[in-house]
Amino acid sequence: MAPEEKPYRVYRGGRVKGKVPAAPPRRRPGPARGRRRPLARVRFRGPGRFRFGLPRPPRWRRLLVVALLVLLVLVVCWGVVGFLQLESGVAAANRRLDPGARAALDKQSGLLLSHATDILVLGTDYAALPGRQADHHSDSIMIVRSDPAHHRIAYLSIPRDLVVSVPGVGTTKINTAMQVGGPALAIRTVRELTGLPINHVVVVDFSQFRELIDSLGGITIDVPKPILSDRFDCPYATQARCLRWPGWRFRKGVQHMDGKEALIYSRVRVNQLDPSETDFTRQQRQQQVTQAVLAKLTSFGTLAAAPFDAASWVRPIATDLTAWQLVELGWVKFRSSGGNALHCRLGGDFGPGGTGAPSEDDAATILMFLGKSAPQLPTSPFGPGCARGHGL
Repeated sequence: MAPEEKPYRVYRGGRVKGKVPAAPPRRRPGPARGRRRPLARVRFRGPGRFRFGLPRPPRWRRLLVVALLVLLVLVVCWGVVGFLQLESGVAAANRRLDPGARAALDKQSGLLLSHATDILVLGTDYAALPGRQADHHSDSIMIVRSDPAHHRIAYLSIPRDLVVSVPGVGTTKINTAMQVGGPALAIRTVRELTGLPINHVVVVDFSQFRELIDSLGGITIDVPKPILSDRFDCPYATQARCLRWPGWRFRKGVQHMDGKEALIYSRVRVNQLDPSETDFTRQQRQQQVTQAVLAKLTSFGTLAAAPFDAASWVRPIATDLTAWQLVELGWVKFRSSGGNALHCRLGGDFGPGGTGAPSEDDAATILMFLGKSAPQLPTSPFGPGCARGHGL
């Protein structure tokens, strides 16, 4: 051992043998096990304003909320302006209806959104053509029934040549009622024939129906078979040219029609390519046009243009329906399924040498129309019946 190295240290109090003990490691202060951590000491900084804050959301989230609120306000304003436009047009359509027709209607119980409603649609064949200026027969007679409980729209076509008892006139064709007594007499005649309450009426002027379809941008029609009509409403000025003209043509298949084409399509009485067609076939075409117009009126694109065009939609009609009732009808039509639509027709004795008298099975067809019995197809070319999802 080196002489300067000593196995001990010398302290003032004496010497101690052995190694010098090392200093214990320093521990961080912490709560003792089994004991509660003492409350932190709060340093009072004196009186001042109390501040409470939450974490601010990201900037993109705030912008998204603002954009949605702005969009909601624009949609509401757009809808209000569109409804006001529609209301102004409907007010004019209400004034065009004969007051006697309003008095002849059956009172509706409840809203169209919740109660079944029968609406009589009368199409007048008035046109500014030679020999037809004073003709106001009902060229089309149809009852449209809204059935919101089953999400369905039902159509009942009545042949215009059906021979019935017209109140105050006698036994004659049913379309004479419109010519003699206007919509009021037509309402009473249809009610007596069918036994159905007529809650509302819509009189469509076919001479202006063309403008309505054009304002909607046209409609889409699925033509079931090729058509070559007779020479009605010749588009040429001279008689010689009209004699060389074969007639109106429509190809088979889905096609877009403007107002002129749709109006001609609904008026075709004779198909030279299929002599077996009857006036019932014409009613089917009228139903197609009516449904296509309703579908276009309830489409998103049409409703988006309501602030600009809503007043023109009701220009060709006279009706007792209010603007809100038309909106309700549009909603029922929107919710109804096209495959669930019910197409019915009344029948009669229209064969060779027929009298035009109503069919004995018309009462059963009306029960089908009301949904009280299963739909059954007609058993004869002029017989009554119903079909689901397609026209007759």
